[in-house]
Amino acid sequence: MRPLELATFAAVAAAGALFVLLERRFPYNPGQPALRRGFWIDFVLYCFVQSYVLGLVIGRLIQALDARTGLSRLHLVGSWPILAQLAFFLVVHDLYIYLFHRLQHGWPVLWRVHEAHHSVPQVDWLSGVRSHALEILVNQTVEFAPIVLLGAAPQVAVLKGAVSAIWGMFIHSNVDVRLGRLQYLVNGPEMHRWHHADDPAAYGRNFATKLAVWDWMFGTAYFPDRGRRKAYRYGLSYVEYPERFPLDYLVQQAYAFRRSLGSGGGEPEAEAGPGSGTGAA
Repeated sequence: MRPLELATFAAVAAAGALFVLLERRFPYNPGQPALRRGFWIDFVLYCFVQSYVLGLVIGRLIQALDARTGLSRLHLVGSWPILAQLAFFLVVHDLYIYLFHRLQHGWPVLWRVHEAHHSVPQVDWLSGVRSHALEILVNQTVEFAPIVLLGAAPQVAVLKGAVSAIWGMFIHSNVDVRLGRLQYLVNGPEMHRWHHADDPAAYGRNFATKLAVWDWMFGTAYFPDRGRRKAYRYGLSYVEYPERFPLDYLVQQAYAFRRSLGSGGGEPEAEAGPGSGTGAA
């Protein structure tokens, strides 16, 4: 492992440990267990196994794209300062994620591969890693292919991956953090936990990941009482998911291809709350 990769891995691991401590000390929703049901599936199978396997697949896809196009040899952004390159890809990809995320909640076909992410009934620092393999395949290919094809410095992909991992833990964390006016610019748990909430007023809101400005700009922001009112219940709808969402990793992957809602199998996730199949957060 190269020094930068080792440093970013250590930073991500340290951030995870910090969020664990902050969730115990300053919980947004008091009483959530540290080792919730499904924790080890998310930690081992989603965080490590799936990430490793898909990383290899995505790397090969990007190599194939570059071999066919040769774009990386033009070094279109390679002369920019590293921080400028990083900022450019962070902002552009974040806008893509916002727009694609809205489509996922509005188009039933895309919702099928996004619903796993919303199946966790107790949102915490780790729950953000639970995403269907197809969703990761699409989003991370779109995330990293432009970095390679536009000839960015190799460090940019490593740094962007670390920022995305840490920010993903942050916005899902069960930490009662208040960003004040910064919440109108950057996204945090105050708004993103509402995106996962069982509250009809919050359905189809707060799609942003890093930059909350997209939600404010496009009219999808939901920030009741400027953060003084909290979300308390999360997950998928008992009505639309009467058998509850399956807990097993492989069944969760297969569940996206079922014929109709509620036809899945496997061990059910406990305490799933209302969300919505096609429009809920």
